[in-house]
Amino acid sequence: MPTTTTAQPGVRRLLRPYAGGFAAVVILQVIGAVAGLVPLLAVVELGRTLLAPGPADHGHVRDVVIAGAAGLFVRLLFTAASSGVGHLLDGHVQLSLRRQLAASLGRVPIGWLSRRRGGELAKLVGEDVSAVHPVIAHTPGELVSAFVVPLVSLVYLVTVDWRLTLITLIPVLLAVALVPLMMTPVRLREQKEFDAAMGRISASVVEFVQGIAVVKAFGGADRAHREFRTAVDDFTRSFYAMVRGLSGVAAGMQVALSPPFVLLAVLIGGAYRVSGGLAPADLLPFLLLGLGLTAPVAALGHGFDDLQAARRALGRIRDVLAVQALPEPAQPVAPRGNRVELREVRFGYEADREVLRGVDLVLEPGTVTAVVGPSGSGKSTLVQLLPRFFDPDHGAVLLGGVDLREVGSRELYRRVSFVFQDVRLLRASVADNIALAVPHADHDDVVRAARLANIHDRILELPRGYDSVIGEDARLSGGEAQRISIARALLADAPVLVLDEATAFADPRTEATVREALALTRGERTTLVIAHRMETIADADTVVMLRDGQIVEHGTPAELLALKGEFAAFWQLHAGVTEGEETR
Repeated sequence: MPTTTTAQPGVRRLLRPYAGGFAAVVILQVIGAVAGLVPLLAVVELGRTLLAPGPADHGHVRDVVIAGAAGLFVRLLFTAASSGVGHLLDGHVQLSLRRQLAASLGRVPIGWLSRRRGGELAKLVGEDVSAVHPVIAHTPGELVSAFVVPLVSLVYLVTVDWRLTLITLIPVLLAVALVPLMMTPVRLREQKEFDAAMGRISASVVEFVQGIAVVKAFGGADRAHREFRTAVDDFTRSFYAMVRGLSGVAAGMQVALSPPFVLLAVLIGGAYRVSGGLAPADLLPFLLLGLGLTAPVAALGHGFDDLQAARRALGRIRDVLAVQALPEPAQPVAPRGNRVELREVRFGYEADREVLRGVDLVLEPGTVTAVVGPSGSGKSTLVQLLPRFFDPDHGAVLLGGVDLREVGSRELYRRVSFVFQDVRLLRASVADNIALAVPHADHDDVVRAARLANIHDRILELPRGYDSVIGEDARLSGGEAQRISIARALLADAPVLVLDEATAFADPRTEATVREALALTRGERTTLVIAHRMETIADADTVVMLRDGQIVEHGTPAELLALKGEFAAFWQLHAGVTEGEETR
């Protein structure tokens, strides 16, 4: 199948334009972090001065206090500046990413969009972009502070007493030594089983809630509750197994990094060193600064979690930005008429599985061609090639004798209109939704199209009529939304019309009215429709029977019925179903 992505831009490439801002955040945070050590060192110096024999030097004490206060002020100033720059940078990055996504989604092939749920893309633009906030606004400063402060403290402590420095590092080394125990194959398997159990219980809850009405109606409450309880029990077992495996290691790490344990290690080591000649006042820096040496290990747990979450989100953003638009022709060619041809068309969404296999088909102007076949036969894929949602892997789709790949997209969508079962309406007025393809259409033309689509009377019932906004004061059913979409296509009056189950949600009377409207406005229009209802098939000039991505029968409805082949069997089956529905 055609490649739809380029070499994916890396996460660093996405953030590279903001390297200067990141550097400013880090530099400001480094200055603030180092300045934050000055008050602690001032306390150490005051302790030494006050504990020294003889009267204290008041001038020296004053200078130390002033230096400590100045260090605290510089820390507050630069830390605030770093946070402010980080949040401003975060705003710029999120705005840029959303703009890039909006521009990219406006260029990607419609077929790529049609195969993705709206919620998935909404999450991408909303939640995934927001997931970069902690990494940009908080994590750089926090990680820098967590590593710079211990590093500077460590250098200072080594100058005081390197032996006691090593003793002070014992809690950190113990915590780091426990980390591999959390990553053993058994622990990883338990976490994987926990995630799977969480997924099962979530699915069970959704199915149980959504199926309450059916359960009550058919008396299956016991079975439904049993399935839910089973999922809960599985979750409980996997949760306990994971907790039992991790609790000991996690508790050990917390104890090793806890202030009491660090102070205990410093005091025991300090007592040993004081007996060896270390001045008691030299214990102060280890008591004050030793606690900060455990910060990097704690930061690994929090900051790196945010980093991994943001990395996954940026990876999804990167994947969307890497989707290529279908190539535009360098020198567009205008179609010569409305005749549509598919020549030896082959196409598959995946490289090893073809959906269409050697389709040859001609659609003459002024005719209606109905595509029928079992589910999965390739009907929707076939009709989506006409508006160029995808390009075929092999062969060509021609309009007016010109390969669609040589027709500019603006010219193509002026000539090809489409209505699909899954209708998308904008959060705009009903009139604007109908006039989407003809934005300068006058009100009378919009009303005429709505009347033809049998939706005019329903629109007048809305609070503001045609000025009602979809999603605000206009609430439409699936069938009503489809009729809005059909009115849009009728107003566009494109010479080629593609209908994919366009009246799937309509009642028989409305469906008949829409068929009559399409027939009255047909003229020289070339129409391709996916149909299941017998009336739609009977009205078609040509019927194409698809199976496994190939045309197995092709002709008028009468000719195919006379063959008594697959179409005839399809007709009898659906006619029987329709007849049964009408007699109920």
